[in-house]
Amino acid sequence: MTITARPSTPTRPSRRAERSLLKEGFEVIVGLDEVGRGAWAGPVSVGVAVIPAGVSPPKGLRDSKLVPEEEREILFPRVARWCVEWSVGHAGPDECDQWGMTVALRLAAQRALAGLTCTPDIILMDGAFDYVSEPGEGGACAVENPEVRTLVRGDMTCTSIAAASIVAKVTRDRMMRELSESFPPFDFDRNKGYPSPTHQTALAGSGLTSIHRRSWAFVDYLPYR
Repeated sequence: MTITARPSTPTRPSRRAERSLLKEGFEVIVGLDEVGRGAWAGPVSVGVAVIPAGVSPPKGLRDSKLVPEEEREILFPRVARWCVEWSVGHAGPDECDQWGMTVALRLAAQRALAGLTCTPDIILMDGAFDYVSEPGEGGACAVENPEVRTLVRGDMTCTSIAAASIVAKVTRDRMMRELSESFPPFDFDRNKGYPSPTHQTALAGSGLTSIHRRSWAFVDYLPYR
């Protein structure tokens, strides 16, 4: 089921979706969001968060894309302490190439969910496409999943998804800053693997690194592979 949210104040997520699910009888509600899907280098990462009932979220909690990097770093430990549980899972560039983005996202989501000690009753995830549920038997990561509901603009409107967005974004950003030390020309500490002008210039001059996604279309136009 996909829910479309049209908030009057889109920068302030609410618990409306979580309250509705509690009324339906669900108890452990997990918010889920991804980061890095559109990057050319580095992992794709999925964050999950279980938020406490009756405790106000940290001031400034919003979709991670709306929070400057310096503020996200300040917000991250507050969100982490506030959550009942949270976890981030990753699928590396080699897995993105081997399996494709949908399965890579599913792998990252399964790894994130495996990092929780609680058993989710339902997952609320951002967007309109459910990449968490296994479509059939015998897949690359076939496991039993809880019910999933997608929420369009969920990272902007749903508190648990916004929390998942923050922990996923900050965790992946920190990874890319560490990797940047090994690949100075690519400016990964700034662009986080996304196609910035500096990143594209470095690709044209140096070719692919070990953390690039080699099956992506941009590779077809590189002089060095």
